[in-house]
Amino acid sequence: MLPAERIYSVLLVSAAEKVNNAILPLLGGGSFEPVTVVDTVAKAQRRLSERDYDFVVINAPLPDDFGRKFAVDICSESDAVALLIVRSEMYDEISTSVTQRGVMVIRRPLDETLMDQIIGVMCSVRERLKKIKKKTMTLEDKMEEIRLVNRAKWALIKACHMTEEDAHRYIQKQAMDMCLSKKETAENILKTYG
Repeated sequence: MLPAERIYSVLLVSAAEKVNNAILPLLGGGSFEPVTVVDTVAKAQRRLSERDYDFVVINAPLPDDFGRKFAVDICSESDAVALLIVRSEMYDEISTSVTQRGVMVIRRPLDETLMDQIIGVMCSVRERLKKIKKKTMTLEDKMEEIRLVNRAKWALIKACHMTEEDAHRYIQKQAMDMCLSKKETAENILKTYG
């Protein structure tokens, strides 16, 4: 089902042995490691404070909380994929309130084939989230470089009485001549003139 090089960590939050016994065999085969099982939201929050997980599967309700807010918090505070498992009669209400916040919802009783497909979808979503995070980090780095270069240009304009065009050319030439990135060149200029 999954490429061998993809390993996903899973936090299963469930107090029901029947659900655990249905899900755990689907998380074998070496693609899911570690698989941590806890039976309350409080224990799950403790685990999440200790490490990040790729997937958090919540079988609601739990002894100390229903789990709906917990699932929403996971999606808003981390890049983990959250799956909320609810009773069939609650599915429509819960799904309507949490799907728009990024939480995946399925109903009990669990069907092995459907659960296997859902796990595949979760893997796809997780890979997509990883790519988006990587792009976001790249854009943030680029924006930081632009801010530094602009600050360096203004430092040159003020200290050396250059025009903005001259300052820009100076930074480009220094970067090429010294085999540095524009960011490194801007940092050096700011150390000298900033």
